[in-house]
Amino acid sequence: MSFDGVFTHTMVNELAPLLTGGRVSRISQPYPNELILTVRAKRHNQPLLLSAHPSYARLQITEIPFVNPDKPTNFTMTLRKYLDGAILKSLKQIDNDRVVHLTFTARNEIGDQENLVLIIEMMGRHSNIILVNQADQRIIDTIKHVAHDQNRYRLLLPGATYIAPPKQDVVDPFTATQPLYRTLPATADVFVQAKQLQQTYQGLGFDTALELATRLTQAADQDQAWHDFFQVIDQAPQPTITHDPSKKQLQFSPCPFVSQPGTQTIYSSCSELLDHFYRDKAQLDRVHQQGGDLIRLVQNELKKNKKKYRKLEQTLAASDKADTYRVKGEILTTYLQQVTRGMTSITLPNFYADEAPIEISLSNQLSPSKNAQKYFTKYQKLKNSVHYVNEQLATTQQEIDYFQGILTQIDLAAPKDLQDIQAELRQQGYLRTKSKQKKQRPKLSQPETFYASDGTKILVGKNNLQNDRLTLKTARKTDIWLHAKDIPGSHVIVSSDSPSETTLVEAANLAAYYSKARLSATVPVDSVMVKRVHKPNGAKPGFVIYTGQKTITVTPDEQLVQKLSQLPK
Repeated sequence: MSFDGVFTHTMVNELAPLLTGGRVSRISQPYPNELILTVRAKRHNQPLLLSAHPSYARLQITEIPFVNPDKPTNFTMTLRKYLDGAILKSLKQIDNDRVVHLTFTARNEIGDQENLVLIIEMMGRHSNIILVNQADQRIIDTIKHVAHDQNRYRLLLPGATYIAPPKQDVVDPFTATQPLYRTLPATADVFVQAKQLQQTYQGLGFDTALELATRLTQAADQDQAWHDFFQVIDQAPQPTITHDPSKKQLQFSPCPFVSQPGTQTIYSSCSELLDHFYRDKAQLDRVHQQGGDLIRLVQNELKKNKKKYRKLEQTLAASDKADTYRVKGEILTTYLQQVTRGMTSITLPNFYADEAPIEISLSNQLSPSKNAQKYFTKYQKLKNSVHYVNEQLATTQQEIDYFQGILTQIDLAAPKDLQDIQAELRQQGYLRTKSKQKKQRPKLSQPETFYASDGTKILVGKNNLQNDRLTLKTARKTDIWLHAKDIPGSHVIVSSDSPSETTLVEAANLAAYYSKARLSATVPVDSVMVKRVHKPNGAKPGFVIYTGQKTITVTPDEQLVQKLSQLPK
């Protein structure tokens, strides 16, 4: 489901009692399209996320930690100037649209009280966050500047007058007094009916419209079905994520939808639901945004090494013909008196194949003995190349494995982990070091900490530098080390010399989840004491060898991973 007007209605109902009357204590902009206002209300700090992301635009309280940039943006500085310490008077949805107004009372530079409105418009690629002076509707600043050449209807720039998005000729389903759904053309197709509902009522995403159409079709009393649906959403929502295995996707809704087949999980709040739903999607998107240059570098290196590997395989295949050249050279030497200068080919009996005739190409510029010698030279060259080519194949395969592992780590990384990966590629000589960077030693992030059901600490390295430090320096020799078998992934350390079977299975699940095979049904995971894990001389970061391992097969479970990330009670 998209974050439509109906879900916005539910979210505003959830947030208003929590935030109204609160004071803005902190303002940060961790990512280009996302803003976090920390509102101190009812003795709690509520981190309110406002996202104008083109794919993940939303409004929620988030518990996901964010890392702020070293230098605040101009928009952040503007908001701090006007909203720092401001009181949130109201939080209101406009009609049933994906537009929410947060009205604040603040003091200006000369101490006079003024009302400011922070508007979030959650409309796909047109999403925006706009600070407006309520008195004259003048725009103070926006997170995205939109000029006339981008939007002829309205100008979204500092100093311009704020114009609301154009209104549609539709009805708010929460305030509608007439059952307009009864006047729609009769149809047995719920998809057609859903489209009709979307064209009649405001703020219905297709999933919501399809759910309404399904309920109206199945109900004996349509008026009661309509009333019950909107009453639940307005007064007693049950935020739900539905997992449909056949489509391999998740859907979220403000209450369980009968039109969505699959396993349904109900959450205590819409904010908790969105944290769960967007945790990996939004993080992966941020990583790809911030690490775009890094990803391109790794992909280019991977492409280059795969091409090199194919060429080496071709060279190795050609070396299989070495004996053919030797045989032709020996036959020419044996029948040298039958060969004369100027011949371009000759057919002679092959004494290695029961005297069967064999045609041998010749150079008309060379003497008979030189032609024979040419075949022996080709034979020797190919024979000598086999050892070198095999060495190069092994080295190139190591490079391919290394860069595939780096790509896996980027997919599993949080934005804060990119610095470690960048530092590693710089150390390995794949990334050029800038003069300013030579003076700065990068501060490496720490491995992720998890806790087994019995409270045992489990550490997970998220990149090669973390893996090396965790396994070779931090872990005790008697701790247990785990890694997905023959698959790029994280090093996992159980901080115990005799963990329970349950703890080992939970740690194996972490190793499987933080690997390239996280979406697989079954993943083999090796476990062994740290003292049996060694790093070969000259090996790349993250590469180790081990002996005496036991193998556990597990199915990666995201819900278990989230559970293990919480402190034991």
